[in-house]
Amino acid sequence: MAQQLRIRNPHSALAALETRPKDVTEILMTSAAGDAWEQVARAAKSKGIRVGSGGGSSASTDRGDHGRRGERPTAGGRTSVAEAVIAERAGISVEELFAGARDRAEGKGLWLALDSLQDPHNVGAIFRTAAFFGVEGILLTQERSAPLTATVYDVACGGMEYIPFSIQTNLQRAFEKAKDAGLWILGSSEHANDTLDSIQRDRPWLLVIGNEEKGMRRLTEESCDVLCRIPARGQVTSLNASVASSILISKLSGALS
Repeated sequence: MAQQLRIRNPHSALAALETRPKDVTEILMTSAAGDAWEQVARAAKSKGIRVGSGGGSSASTDRGDHGRRGERPTAGGRTSVAEAVIAERAGISVEELFAGARDRAEGKGLWLALDSLQDPHNVGAIFRTAAFFGVEGILLTQERSAPLTATVYDVACGGMEYIPFSIQTNLQRAFEKAKDAGLWILGSSEHANDTLDSIQRDRPWLLVIGNEEKGMRRLTEESCDVLCRIPARGQVTSLNASVASSILISKLSGALS
């Protein structure tokens, strides 16, 4: 049975109402919820979904940790004035994730693999960026990774509803499926010899983002066809995982020249 999440970002709630309204149980809000939640309420009512009073109890029952948006209760912080009760979205098989990649007429496309990312804010931010730039899908690891909690949905700002994803226990086996589908594996590492500018955009790529502190695991790195880094031009030589992902995605998707 799908886990019920309490979503407190109105954009995330609205995206769920637009894409899978049957998975939205109810909307709870107070009179101080604001215009964005009023839009959510109208959309919910138009689909026959209950809109009630309440929202933002510190006794929230969703699984996972709390966000930093001022919308999820924290010690000494504010409490949400609205929330949507939504079933978590189901992942798909790795075969479905890469289906049709080889047959793409333009021979391009971008997928992501997240190797043991543990900060739900990073995962949510990456889903948001992926949805913005039109990434085809995201592969995640089952173990040593942040679960897809309500925090991830809130930070993703709707991105969780639009990007197909697959959660796998064996990343190397999933890489084999990706290569069978015609994808090339590109690992991101600050220790790589090649820079991002040298990477060609004439093929479908599966871009691998490593753990926030340790980067990619050894077996993951050995499975990559190519490694690249973002060249630093200032005194700080590293980037947050989600920020680095945004730069890599925007470049590889062709958004930047």
